[in-house]
Amino acid sequence: MKLPMLSAEDKLAEIRRLYFQATKQTIQDDLTKALDLLKSMGSEEERERATVYMEGLAEMYKDWRRTKNRTQKGAGR
Repeated sequence: MKLPMLSAEDKLAEIRRLYFQATKQTIQDDLTKALDLLKSMGSEEERERATVYMEGLAEMYKDWRRTKNRTQKGAGR
C-alpha cells in the first residue's frame, strides 16, 4: 500500500479517525491501515502518541473476532 506523504500529526489524526470509526465489518482493514501508518512514523516519540489508539484497535479486533468465532460455533449445532 502506497501512503501519501503525511506529517506526524496527520498520521496520528488518521489513526485516531480509524479508531473512532471502526466497525465490526471494517476492523481488520482499519487495523492494517493503522499499522502501516504507525510503521511509517519517524520516531519512537511519534509512535508512543498513537499507542492508546493502536491498543484500542487491537482490543476491538480481538473482541469482535472472539464474538464471530462464538457465533460460528453456535451456528454449527
